[in-house]
Amino acid sequence: MCGLGIGWRLAQAGCRVDIFDRGAIGRGASHAAAGMLAAGVETEPGELDLLQLNRRSQQAWPAFAAEVEAASGQDIGYRDDGTLVVALTRDDERQLRFIHDYHRRAGIEATLIGGAEARQREPYLNPRIPAAVWSPDDHQVDNRALTSALAEAAKRAGARLRPDSGVEAVRIENGRATGVVVGDETVPADRVVLAAGAWCRAVGGLAPAALPPVRPVKGQMLALQMDPDAPLLRHVLWAPGIYLVPRRDGRLLIGATVEEKGFDDAITAGGQYALLDAAWRALPGIEELPIAETWVGFRPGSRDDAPILGPGPLDGLVYATGHHRNGILLAPVTADLVSRFVLTGDLDPALAPFTLARFDPALESGPAALAAE
Repeated sequence: MCGLGIGWRLAQAGCRVDIFDRGAIGRGASHAAAGMLAAGVETEPGELDLLQLNRRSQQAWPAFAAEVEAASGQDIGYRDDGTLVVALTRDDERQLRFIHDYHRRAGIEATLIGGAEARQREPYLNPRIPAAVWSPDDHQVDNRALTSALAEAAKRAGARLRPDSGVEAVRIENGRATGVVVGDETVPADRVVLAAGAWCRAVGGLAPAALPPVRPVKGQMLALQMDPDAPLLRHVLWAPGIYLVPRRDGRLLIGATVEEKGFDDAITAGGQYALLDAAWRALPGIEELPIAETWVGFRPGSRDDAPILGPGPLDGLVYATGHHRNGILLAPVTADLVSRFVLTGDLDPALAPFTLARFDPALESGPAALAAE
């Protein structure tokens, strides 16, 4: 997703752009996501820098969505219906009030409401729900439709899409990234943007200091099928241990597990049971819905679960990875600010807290010639 957005912006600026994907275009973490644009309800204590970046991107989403649709001729399913976060027990309610107070002090617009008002918004909620938070600014987009549209927009702008062409290594000459190696082909480039998500560390040619500390964080999900004319749920819903995302076609996405199991892509009984049980406790009516799909995705998680953006220790190599659970939300700001850095060399202050240098203060002194021996 982020690679497509950056490539589209660079192609719009007149650059020659090649976008490589190890499989089908956009079938990685972006395909597996739920498309929530939740800069508010997902914010946790200690994430104030990330909150500012998330909110900036969230505010850019309406214009970004319109531009992508116009450039591609495709609907991306952007919805500004808002998000509901519910408590199921009194203990959940105390936790909900604590987080709501933190969000309020951080300037996030959200309203604490009672269970009755929550059920007015969503009549099929568990009738025992004691309280909820209404977050009007947290929206959603159909991430699969967005990926398709971004690919089309990039192609129309002149970018070359290269599916089934995994980058084996970054080519380095005289201490600078000068291209990539793809199979038997070496593709020259003035700049290389590393946006391979959870697979970044599999790209060769880089010394350890230039490899981003990104790991795969496994997430199992599933989709149920509602009647699109009479959906069981109309808003994005968060409940303890679960989120549910309704689509216009009646699909109801349920996610997601968080598993530190590398690239294990097994769909497990325990994982699916945990999702369905948590979803059923919030929305009991799901037990009558057929299962439409199950899948696994791999979030690119950095050491502090925040993105890695901008320059690093190797001249010519730019990072756009490590977005963890915020890849779709951060698509507009990543595309705009990283492409601007590639074009001008100017690092927007908003990206400064998210460069690779934060993991190694020695890197803050400037680029160094780093190549794998």
